Amino acid sequence: MRIEELEKEIHLCKRCGLYKNRKNAVPGEGNIFSRIILIGEAPGYHEDLQGRPFVGAAGKFLDELLRIVGIKRENVYITNVVKCRPPNNREPTDQEIKLCSKFLEKQITLIKPKLIITLGNVAKNYIFKKFKLKNEPISKIHGKVYKVVSIDSVITIIPMYHPAAGLYDPKRKDVILKDWLNVRDIIKSIIEENV
Repeated sequence: MRIEELEKEIHLCKRCGLYKNRKNAVPGEGNIFSRIILIGEAPGYHEDLQGRPFVGAAGKFLDELLRIVGIKRENVYITNVVKCRPPNNREPTDQEIKLCSKFLEKQITLIKPKLIITLGNVAKNYIFKKFKLKNEPISKIHGKVYKVVSIDSVITIIPMYHPAAGLYDPKRKDVILKDWLNVRDIIKSIIEENV
């Protein structure tokens, strides 16, 4: 399967009830050859309207973080665990995550990332469970670097606060910026490997 076929499948998906209220499914976007995936929770209002991940206020902050650490948005692949917007921006349910995460699994298989950055708790919880990592609150492990061995490579996993957390709490914004600066060299080295 190619990524284009997977995106088409996501746009047509009716596995859970979220499709009933969506304007657009949001498969993800970016460089599928970059080997870096940023994974959020689910689309919000602006993402649902545009069919693109991280284009609202949190997306603008994410773009700023990427710029600050010297990375272009088009050099990474950005997606979410759940591909359709939950009503009123609520967290996706366990059932919605279970039904939709099959798409994320396929994206990971196709892209073969060397680095996964989770943005927020939903993505962290899912990825930590998938790779059998000891899960702790994001407040304890944000910005830490984990390494897991997959079938044919080593994958680095870095849990980060969701960019939206920095919009609601100025103190957390400073912590988020510091976390990104601390892992800048890891991110850049993976990008440079694939240039």
